[in-house]
Amino acid sequence: MKDVSQLKVKCPTCKKLGTWLAEKWGPFCSERCKLVDLGTWFNEEQRISRELRPGDFEGFDELESGPHLDRPESS
Repeated sequence: MKDVSQLKVKCPTCKKLGTWLAEKWGPFCSERCKLVDLGTWFNEEQRISRELRPGDFEGFDELESGPHLDRPESS
């Protein structure tokens, strides 16, 4: 499994580049950016444009289980 702690990604909200997947708020750079993103979902500015289909989940059953999936800082 790849070590995501050094993977550089752009914060989805402010686009600042960093190793956010290893941080507490990952993939966001801060709590503020995470809450701004959540607000856009609540206001329906972002949405899934179609109904989910069974094929959308192919391969997920092959992922290694563990707390790292929801909490990158715990890996």
